Amino acid sequence: MSGTVDLRSMANAIRALAMDAVEKAKSGHPGMPMGMADAATVLWTRFLTFDPADPVWPDRDRFVLSAGHGSMLLYALLHLTGYPGMEIEQIERFRQLGSRTPGHPEYGHTPGVETTTGPLGQGLANAVGMALAERMLAARFGKELVDHWTYVIAGDGCMMEGISHEAAALAGHLGLGRLIVLFDDNGISIDGPTRLATSEDVRARFAAYGWHTLAVDGHDFEAVARAIAEAKADPRPSLLACKTIIGFGAPNKEGSEATHGAPLGAAEVAAARERLGWHHPPFVIPREIYAAFRAAGERGARARAAWKARLEAAPREVRRAFEKALAGEIEAEAKAAVAALKERLFASKPVVATRKASEMALEVLTEAIPELVGGSADLTHSNNTITKHTAPVRPGDFSGRYVHYGVREHAMAAIMNGIALHGGFVPYGGTFLVFSDYARNAIRLSAMMGLRVVYVLTHDSIGLGEDGPTHQPVEHLASLRAIPDLLVFRPADAVETAECWEVALAQKNRPSVLALTRQNVPPVRTEPVAENLCARGGYVLAEANGERALTILATGSEVQLALEAKARLEARGVPVAVVSLPCFELFDAQDPDYRRAVLGTAPRIAVEAAVPFGWTRYVAGEEDVVGMRGFGASAPGAALFRHFGVTADALVRLAERKLGLAPAS
Repeated sequence: MSGTVDLRSMANAIRALAMDAVEKAKSGHPGMPMGMADAATVLWTRFLTFDPADPVWPDRDRFVLSAGHGSMLLYALLHLTGYPGMEIEQIERFRQLGSRTPGHPEYGHTPGVETTTGPLGQGLANAVGMALAERMLAARFGKELVDHWTYVIAGDGCMMEGISHEAAALAGHLGLGRLIVLFDDNGISIDGPTRLATSEDVRARFAAYGWHTLAVDGHDFEAVARAIAEAKADPRPSLLACKTIIGFGAPNKEGSEATHGAPLGAAEVAAARERLGWHHPPFVIPREIYAAFRAAGERGARARAAWKARLEAAPREVRRAFEKALAGEIEAEAKAAVAALKERLFASKPVVATRKASEMALEVLTEAIPELVGGSADLTHSNNTITKHTAPVRPGDFSGRYVHYGVREHAMAAIMNGIALHGGFVPYGGTFLVFSDYARNAIRLSAMMGLRVVYVLTHDSIGLGEDGPTHQPVEHLASLRAIPDLLVFRPADAVETAECWEVALAQKNRPSVLALTRQNVPPVRTEPVAENLCARGGYVLAEANGERALTILATGSEVQLALEAKARLEARGVPVAVVSLPCFELFDAQDPDYRRAVLGTAPRIAVEAAVPFGWTRYVAGEEDVVGMRGFGASAPGAALFRHFGVTADALVRLAERKLGLAPAS
């Protein structure tokens, strides 16, 4: 009971809005909102701490709708509790262009939406990241400033997706007791009963991960309340298997896949109104129901005021550090750290793999920036992602800044998204470039949400050698470059690597990939330059000795090949410029005059130990690229470069053909 309005009437308001919005849009998923309305009403009115007047106050509880197809459940709750911009007109415009109620929840688009969900299981893994960030931030600043919960509604599809296994296993291992998942255990998926495809015991699986689990009638308000209270009292993460009826209240379709992903139809909506005793016109909610929902937000307003008082009472240096961490203002520290490192690199001119150069950058960056949180998918000493400043996070000890994700690339990426969404930290994590395929959906969502997440992807070409074609990426650079709003960096040496790290950390609203070598590379930037040349994505590394006859474009370890080819061609009187292109996306964003000046008007060829797809934005055709035309092989890296013709010799021969020169004798 909330005031004089019973919880059933409040839940039925959610059901009615879901039915009506989907019916008007002629598109959507009414079944899940109707089935989980009871459990969600209990959660939002009795447990969830939120304040619609300030949807992003730092110590609010996080609510993640992992089953994002049921978005009308969340939109109804945001409307009923009074979130700004979520007036009834937005509900009426469900799934329409420009509305705040898109088909699946979108972070940054709708007030109160904590993460973009829809690809099943992503939200659950994001929530693990949020719960981890909450514990880590509490370890740094104390429970007076950081003391909140992360709640999730997840469905059968989330549980089937492999990412849920990865993320839940890590959450159980770490003991993330502030994480509570309400599992919509309705036994229905798009194809029909879930028994068509699975017979697993989800509770037993989560118990094996180290979770606290309960089974509960999802339509019994008091049983749900008792289950949530018990979960909050248990030190482990909790899974509450809420047995529900999908499409609850639709007399002819409830309990079947017919309610999952299509409008109920006018007749069934009318019948559901009768069954539920809901006699109000479409999109009309009684005043007393609004009042009951908004009372929950008022409780959150009091909690926010108390938290704000605690923040103001905190010691000045603690308050300043906390506010700085939440603001994510790290650019100045990154710039200063990289500038000092570059001075040392120009002096020492190290011959190192760019993964090692990345480690050198991270040593100074993690010392200067306490908000940097690292990790790796069980490749720490191959990715070179740990530093002496990043102690590991361990079960029961969240004071560290390095997460051992295990062999869980997909979960790692989605968990990092959750850490970034939570606020207070800037995450980076490592794996091999070839295994970015495992993490691709989460990387795509990093870009879609505009999150500052850095992917350290090492072993970036056939240069990794003997592990062979299963581990040698050839198509991955092109594939990642195809993702909008993702920066893909492939630095050529230690200086470029440091500069790329600085640029990546300056991107407050987009993620970055650093593609790094296993093999050593010589320095190509040997003359001290204070400016961050990589910040423009591409630049003239070595100008032609005379009027350009040819421009060679290159990235990463192949820049050295371009310089060697230049030297050999210029010895024959052919003026050649070499352009380093560590980041296509940044270069393409430069003004046309700069791009023209860098690219020049002379014929252009390119070299990259990857498929040539995508290079035709800079060269006339793929035949103008020295690169890979198929998969690699198992052999030492140097032998593979020769075998596949990714060499300075191949560049010289291509230049001869391009310019009509006689072959060198």
